[in-house]
Amino acid sequence: MENLLPAKVQQHLELIYRDTEVTDLGDLSNQLIELMGLTDKEMIENSSINHWDETHSLVITYGDSVLQDNTKPLQTLKRFLDKYLRSSISGVHILPFYPFTSDDGFSVMDYSSVNESLGDWSHINTIANDYALMADLVINHCSARSLWFENFTKGRDPGRGFFFTASPEDDLSAVVRPRTNNLLRQVETPEGTQYVWCTFSHDQVDLNFRNPLVLKQFLSIIKQYLDNGVRIFRLDAIAFLWKEIGTNCLNLEQTHEMVRLFRTLIEQAQHDAIIITETNIPNRENLAYFGNADEAHCVYNFSLPPLLVNSLVTGSCVYLKQWMMSMPPARNGTAYFNFVASHDGIGLRPAEGLLSDAEINTLVETMQGFGGHVSWRALDNGGSKPYEINIALFDALQGTVHGPDDLGLQRFVCAHAIMLGLEGIPALYIHSLLGTHNDHQRVENSGHNRAINRHQWDYNQLEALLADPHSSHHQTYNQLKKLLKIRRRQSAFHPNATQFTLHLGDQLFGFWRQSLDRQQSIFCISNISNQVQTLSFAAINLIDNEQWQDLITGQPCALETHDSGEQGMHMQPYQTVWITNSPA
Repeated sequence: MENLLPAKVQQHLELIYRDTEVTDLGDLSNQLIELMGLTDKEMIENSSINHWDETHSLVITYGDSVLQDNTKPLQTLKRFLDKYLRSSISGVHILPFYPFTSDDGFSVMDYSSVNESLGDWSHINTIANDYALMADLVINHCSARSLWFENFTKGRDPGRGFFFTASPEDDLSAVVRPRTNNLLRQVETPEGTQYVWCTFSHDQVDLNFRNPLVLKQFLSIIKQYLDNGVRIFRLDAIAFLWKEIGTNCLNLEQTHEMVRLFRTLIEQAQHDAIIITETNIPNRENLAYFGNADEAHCVYNFSLPPLLVNSLVTGSCVYLKQWMMSMPPARNGTAYFNFVASHDGIGLRPAEGLLSDAEINTLVETMQGFGGHVSWRALDNGGSKPYEINIALFDALQGTVHGPDDLGLQRFVCAHAIMLGLEGIPALYIHSLLGTHNDHQRVENSGHNRAINRHQWDYNQLEALLADPHSSHHQTYNQLKKLLKIRRRQSAFHPNATQFTLHLGDQLFGFWRQSLDRQQSIFCISNISNQVQTLSFAAINLIDNEQWQDLITGQPCALETHDSGEQGMHMQPYQTVWITNSPA
């Protein structure tokens, strides 16, 4: 039987390199297949297979978020995961654990090594043996102090021709960027003065994927990560990968085709490996990375954090509900990757077109009032616009647009209860699980706004706080862990289970989930206001002669008859119910 893999890989390459000088794509196809260890391997077809179910959830963490004296941080992390999360989560996203020079790991010096201050590959392997390991493929750029860039400036290999260059005379006015620093950085090379492209910072120099040698390097890196237990690849800043002078250099067709190529090769090498695209861009552009179920297995649900936080601080779910109704169900073989908080801030670009500028400004001002900072992006008219709110989520939800109140914990848990019920795979940031506050000292020490949400815990201090029932950290951790444990037992919470948005007014946000086998249904309803609200059972068509139960409290849903004659229940501020007649 003819092996179709070389032809499929070559087809990807023809689309990627069609307007370049790269030739002999058949030979390049064979080289990539060999680098991935796929020579003579029969091609498999599994594009419509779901490699996940309701038991899957991840924790997002840096390798050194929890520290202990005389112990490598990756060992301490493993200890923390085993003791506190083993029964609650299935995987862990360890943020860049490679040697780096800036941006807390996203300016990589050496992709093939583990940062010695964290540990080594044996520690990574140990974690990967017990948890689905997600790792970053920082693919758009690398450190200006990497060997590759040093060689670029000296005209040596590997590195010569590895970085994208342009001229200050080029028309770059349409280029979309998330930063305000100059796009081009002047460097001296044996070929004379060159201007390298820096989408993010001058320490993060963009790689030139027009050069097939760069592609080959990254295929070797991917193979090494697979061999060391990585099963989920986060393609960092992938939307910026391919550049064409005169365009916005964002989401170009060659970038999408590169994702298709990676998916083809990765799933052939490891049938259950998953690609997740990190594209912090407007919602419609983000969804395009699903392709025809042939690009990313998962896309980050980037619009969820700003819309959900906005709902909880304004007490209205109008925009969250509108967005939900516009979201297409993910096809089999794809899934949404849901989160409310991460190592970055609350991205505002994914809210563009969903919230007005005035509403975004109100949200920004509210978060600043809660101790948050704002990061800006440059506009083509020379101005700037809020790009991201930098704040710990626990503090972001300490109050409403009217100021702080005493309902912060309830509001915070409500945000996660909503996220955990939604279609998709949930991921919780370690500092959300722990109820960590803004780290203003870390911002002051580093000079970077994002440091506010990148606290480092002393393991012994953290243990004491988690053991103290009066501690907000203990209360946060236990309530979120309880929700995670309930979730993983419900077939209606499969990432691809059916989802419909409910219409219950502006203060009650609700949706209905039904399992793939139609054996279980769950009504997920949250009071997103600071006032008691009445949920009408007629509005969700609950049948009187069936026994309905709230999974969160474990109690039957008591039918109350209100003055209007309707049956329903009172919902306390920020209360969530998961109502079912078939609990697992």
